[in-house]
Amino acid sequence: MTEPQAEQTMRIDDLARESGLTVDTIRYYQREGLLPPGEREGRHRVYGPDHLRRLARIKDLQARRFSIAAIRAFVSGDSARLERVFADEGEGVQYGYPELIERSGIDPEFATALQEAGVLRDPQTFGRVTYDGDDLEMLRAMAELRQVGISVKVLTALARIYAEGVEAIQSQVVDMFTDGRGIEWEPGEFDAFRAAASGQGDTMLESMRRLVDYTHHRTIQRLTLDRVDPGVVVTDDPTSEFPI
Repeated sequence: MTEPQAEQTMRIDDLARESGLTVDTIRYYQREGLLPPGEREGRHRVYGPDHLRRLARIKDLQARRFSIAAIRAFVSGDSARLERVFADEGEGVQYGYPELIERSGIDPEFATALQEAGVLRDPQTFGRVTYDGDDLEMLRAMAELRQVGISVKVLTALARIYAEGVEAIQSQVVDMFTDGRGIEWEPGEFDAFRAAASGQGDTMLESMRRLVDYTHHRTIQRLTLDRVDPGVVVTDDPTSEFPI
């Protein structure tokens, strides 16, 4: 029986040549925790195919304008699950701040107010180094509301309400997924939940989005009806103004 061939090893110069990067760049990635060190072999360290694949992955993520912090999370954690969370519909386009403002048609002072309200955040806070199409669409929507006569004061207040409210809600969700806070678990139940959620990432994310959209829409309906006519009673009587 033929012995399995050992994986090819390379010194750092060879790794740089094969990856199309410089030695200094590879060492920078190592300092930043993106690339594990090579195995010690005499006076040198040697690297293998896994290092080469990791460098290709890093290059791909950088090309998609993820920050170093986000790339570190991708390559050191559950990459598939993280990618589902960080995948944005507007990811394919990239804007610096001046271009974002120009393309959106929003007043720069209004954009600053949205930043202060916690809605338009620095891309670094969500793992990016540029703004993308999702940021652009949000600003365009705000600019449209401004054009129909809603004041900056009101829109900024609404933005702050949503930013703070969503932050509080999603913090609870992340806490539950991370360490189970908010639920009394039976022994082994939390681990089983984490395993099931991790294995069904696409389904979980899409279903949670539907839940959020549904809850948001129905809550607005309920609260609006209550404010308009707090005495209304919804019944199964077909002659009622608001039958079930």
